[in-house]
Amino acid sequence: MHRRTVIKALVVAGAAASAGACSTSAQPATDQPKASPSKSAPGTGSPGGTTPTPGTTPPGATPPGTTAPGTAPAGTAPTRTFSLKTSQVAFSRGDRPLPTTIWQPSGNGSFPLILFSHGLTARPRDYAEMITAWAKAGFVVAAPAYPFTAGGVSDFNPLDVVNQPADASYVITRVLERLGGAVDAGRIAAAGHSAGGMTTLGMFSGNRDARLRAGVVLAGRQIVATPLTGAPSPLLFVHGKLDNTIAYADGRSVFDAMSWPKAFLTFPRGGHVATGRSLDVISATSRDFWRWSLYGDRSAKARLGQDAAANDLATFTNRL
Repeated sequence: MHRRTVIKALVVAGAAASAGACSTSAQPATDQPKASPSKSAPGTGSPGGTTPTPGTTPPGATPPGTTAPGTAPAGTAPTRTFSLKTSQVAFSRGDRPLPTTIWQPSGNGSFPLILFSHGLTARPRDYAEMITAWAKAGFVVAAPAYPFTAGGVSDFNPLDVVNQPADASYVITRVLERLGGAVDAGRIAAAGHSAGGMTTLGMFSGNRDARLRAGVVLAGRQIVATPLTGAPSPLLFVHGKLDNTIAYADGRSVFDAMSWPKAFLTFPRGGHVATGRSLDVISATSRDFWRWSLYGDRSAKARLGQDAAANDLATFTNRL
């Protein structure tokens, strides 16, 4: 029974993705019909027992004695727009190649890290508009291309999503090793779209990565209904009510069942993919969510409702 449920959920998602729902032209989360043309955003269980022991600082708070990159004091996020450098790294977990794109802001100090997971048949670069908005705000973003679900792979297999939480944790470990002091190991988060949202939720459940302090789930769901585990961490969900790939009710059910700090950004006329003004709303809301959850910036938390209300496209349920 359990295995049949897993297979059904993944095959349905895979079939929809193959039809173009998560194609290489995709942007994350929800689509607003007839929106204005897309524009640049202003300025989504470690293997081998390598997960470090997490710190004691609660989510949303700034670790003692730390300062934000640039000149921002503790408890605030940077206000400047950072220039970026982008690199491609050929990570591999055993026989699982994980080519990873890293967006890294320039500046002094250690930046928080966000691990982003793509949807079925998509690639990290398909989400570059939103990811760039995050990175320019002062976050390192690492996005692996998964070996059996990324666009263009020779052996596509949607069932392999169950292995991706461990892949994502492995990439976090390798990025920390590679970038050293440029990344703050006490401020790590995960985000993902569609099957990447499943991957993200997997990192907070049976394959819990204890390093994670926050997460963003874009048009995602759990593969099977399992409790989230480990220290409570704030999660932001984004979903469109007209999503024909992953039902809005499936994403909402995870939100309703969890007792952690949480928020839900709903697009009443949105589908599975976002562009234009809808993507602007998602980028702004998620960016301030990261500023609060990873930098401890309370003013960013206070802006979330205003961010979500922009353009009158979405509603916002706030339980943070």
